[in-house]
Amino acid sequence: MDQFECFSPEELKVVNNSVAMAEELVSNEYKLSSSQLLRLNYDVKTLVDLADEEIVDDHFAQILRYTEKKKNDLIDAPVNDFYKICLQDHSIIKALRQDRELDLFAFVLYVVSHELIHIIRFRWFLQHFDAPLREKDEEEMRVHAKTCEILYKVNIDHLKPVLKFYENWRRAPHDLLDA
Repeated sequence: MDQFECFSPEELKVVNNSVAMAEELVSNEYKLSSSQLLRLNYDVKTLVDLADEEIVDDHFAQILRYTEKKKNDLIDAPVNDFYKICLQDHSIIKALRQDRELDLFAFVLYVVSHELIHIIRFRWFLQHFDAPLREKDEEEMRVHAKTCEILYKVNIDHLKPVLKFYENWRRAPHDLLDA
């Protein structure tokens, strides 16, 4: 992790605010109460809190699924999935440096909203976590479209460049080759 740049303390405050707003917007869209949101059983972590195997260099975030089982549970007791949204600080910072129109708050708002939609879809059995690659590509397009649908409804400074940045991500990979 030493070779990767982490968010500064000031940036972490912005990230925390983005996460809070993403949770509010997505839970409002899916009509989730506070307790229902908690039952999604997830957490959002930044680079400083990630294990080496949770760090990737080709995504802004990734969701990892872990299995929770209480120590004293019976062998047949059901296990509970726990989802960890692993923000990749270094990739986000790099994107912000490459495109000066992008804003940290708006960018992380998009990223976290997107990942929360995935988690809801996994929890509601609308999508399998371990789906085949083609199915995952189609799911990515659906989730990008839903993320944009949610964020288009709100008036947030600097959001338009982020929505433009993700415009092509809502198209099928084979469509991008023709563009």
